[in-house]
Amino acid sequence: MQNAPEIDTLLGFGQIFTLLFVTLGPLKLLGPFVKLTHDMAASAMKKTALLSFLIAVIAVLFGGFLGRALLSNWQVSIPAMYLAGGIIFALVGLRLVLEQYETAPAATPPPMSAPGPLAAAMHVTFPSIVTPYGIAALVIMFANSPDAARTHGVVLILLAVMALNLGAMLFARSIMRGVVLIGLQILGAVLGVLQVALAIEMILRALRGIGR
Repeated sequence: MQNAPEIDTLLGFGQIFTLLFVTLGPLKLLGPFVKLTHDMAASAMKKTALLSFLIAVIAVLFGGFLGRALLSNWQVSIPAMYLAGGIIFALVGLRLVLEQYETAPAATPPPMSAPGPLAAAMHVTFPSIVTPYGIAALVIMFANSPDAARTHGVVLILLAVMALNLGAMLFARSIMRGVVLIGLQILGAVLGVLQVALAIEMILRALRGIGR
């Protein structure tokens, strides 16, 4: 599988953090988590948060490294993967930017009984934390790592984002009220715009890499 030098330098660690924060981070997690744990005691809510964190870490690491292995076996080039990833990230970023203009869906009736911590953790993890486009982002970053040091850096950034998810879940009931919630909504809109711009840059670099 051939690497394109121009593409290797596209994403710095700051950009990687932003991309993983948007695709695997807490912005889309808080609402589903609060809804699922609304009737839980504080101890059960904390257990759900910890289980969600552990399941998500295992799932994203397994999915990322498995995807890198499959990418190599299928002989998919890095520019082609960047092109596919750029298109996916652009679509997701556009959805984040435009979803504020969509009509709110009709309220669904509450479940007959509150789920236990493990069931709630599975519902939160898939797909609120472990998203398909988040796994795609991780596969691209792992596949495009020229050495072990960069791969370790990506893993550390990923673990930092997962730790932010854990903190957001533990304090979700406080975060989802007042000024903090408004700030998170603004941050989500800004990061959505930045994600679209980064996705377009990825597509342009990928096209240049394919044409070399």
